[in-house]
Amino acid sequence: MIEIESTSSIPKYKQIILSIEKAILLNQLEKNDKLPSINKICLRHKLSRDTVLLAYNELKKRGVIYAILGKGYFVKSTDFKPEQRIFLLFDELNAFKEEIYNSFIDTIKDKANVDIFFHHFNMEVFAKLIQDSIGNYSKYIIMPSNLEHTTEIINKLPYDETYILDQTRDDLKKYPAVYQNFVKDIYTALEKGLKRLKKYKKLVLIFPGKKEPIGMVIGFERFCKNYQFEYEIKSEFTLDSIQKGVIYILPNDSDLVAIIENAALFKLVIGKDIGIISYNDTPLKKVVAKGITTISTDFSEMGKKLANMILNNSKENIENESQLILRKSL
Repeated sequence: MIEIESTSSIPKYKQIILSIEKAILLNQLEKNDKLPSINKICLRHKLSRDTVLLAYNELKKRGVIYAILGKGYFVKSTDFKPEQRIFLLFDELNAFKEEIYNSFIDTIKDKANVDIFFHHFNMEVFAKLIQDSIGNYSKYIIMPSNLEHTTEIINKLPYDETYILDQTRDDLKKYPAVYQNFVKDIYTALEKGLKRLKKYKKLVLIFPGKKEPIGMVIGFERFCKNYQFEYEIKSEFTLDSIQKGVIYILPNDSDLVAIIENAALFKLVIGKDIGIISYNDTPLKKVVAKGITTISTDFSEMGKKLANMILNNSKENIENESQLILRKSL
């Protein structure tokens, strides 16, 4: 009944708890059935008495088992749900991540306790947060973002309980995920706007590369080559960057502000002299400069899909598609 894997990252007392919960859920244990004694578990699995006692005390606190002095431990209730504690690791808090989080929490409701953490694109922080979380949660949701070499760290987590959010890649495809396909999304969005793009002579992607997914660059270059557009990829926007007849594609909102300001300075009309495509829609982009065209996914839907996946214990790879929202800036 008790299954202990010595190579597992899950602490052994947690494995005892999970084994007993599983046995109850599979009707292998019924109400008032006697559990294996502490001594028996210690001898069979070469565990310390404190380890087994810690597991049994945890189950007692939750009302799953009870003890009779001198007789042992017994199943108190079969009408319970295994405790759900969710480790949620985001890269940073911004308006879009807040939308994902709020939607996720609204869908999960009181069915789980959720602890949220942020790695701020710092590899050492990312590794430490995951290492410290191992064995303390029933589900792990990881947003690796564009950090490199994260797979080895993520692989330390329980495989069946780990989910990837927003950005995934080939070496993480074995994990269930709700993600954006940045290569496909930018390519498809630009195709949708092709008629308007043809009014301009050049496409420029401002790509700082610190937080942004590299898939944007791949999809952008593929589109420009396939449709024979002159193009350029710049790491930052500078005053001499702004030119008439150019479309600017902007993953970063600070560059959006800079281009709008400089267009006014050089008396360039947005949507006529220059084009703008911004990433991630906000209410403000509907009205600023008479409307900014955006490439955006539904972040609320992303959080909802992930929550439902966890509630249903489903293991899928769900692509949360983006769309081109055309406005006067293109």
